[in-house]
Amino acid sequence: MKKLLILGGTSEASSLALVLAPDTRFDTLLSFAGITRSPRIPPVAYRIGGFGGAEGLAAFLREGAFDLLIDATHPFAARMKWHAIEAATIAGICLLGIARPAWIPRPGDNWREMATMDNAAQALGDTPRRVLLTIGQKDLTAFRNTPQHHYIIRSVNLPELANLPPDCELIPARGPFCLEDELDLLRRIDVGVIITKNSGGPATEPKLEAARRLGIEVLMIARRPLPVYPETVATAAEALDWLDTHAGTERGV
Repeated sequence: MKKLLILGGTSEASSLALVLAPDTRFDTLLSFAGITRSPRIPPVAYRIGGFGGAEGLAAFLREGAFDLLIDATHPFAARMKWHAIEAATIAGICLLGIARPAWIPRPGDNWREMATMDNAAQALGDTPRRVLLTIGQKDLTAFRNTPQHHYIIRSVNLPELANLPPDCELIPARGPFCLEDELDLLRRIDVGVIITKNSGGPATEPKLEAARRLGIEVLMIARRPLPVYPETVATAAEALDWLDTHAGTERGV
């Protein structure tokens, strides 16, 4: 049995955990970041919290006698990705990165790409607007500097009050979201612009299709350059194929 650590918090990590739960070839541990307050309970062993940088993760891997590491963290978790590569090198174990493809604009989209959240806040302009934020809690503070707008914030967990812009309302929700629900939401809240990160993946993509159909502007926060993994795949299915190779047997054999 191979000991496997998955750095998670994404749909890819959840998919892997679901398939690996009955797989006796692997002793799987799924790790959530410390900011994850209410994760979906996975069907495998899990932990919540940081490791203390690359050295701390390397020590965790060595002390736990792990054989394999999969980095399935969010595309914007750049620091964790660097730590994963360094830790795997220190611990001398095999690492796979799941690099989810970014979204690309399609005909009919009204996107403006932004380098930072501060850029997006300033791009809203001086005239008050109704803005849907689907960006994660840590990035909300940028919009405290543009209080003339009304913000609708969709988030899995309720954000800290200190991070919130003054004129806002909260919509607690967890993806995946379907297109009809996104169309209903955007019509109901009557926003003129959506601000989101280019996280890619199908779970939250319907909001972009809904914005396309309704002619709503999207301010898209671009990804920063990410490290290059020794081995990389784009999907959870490809990660399972990689695991088959390292287990020496196929699933069910």
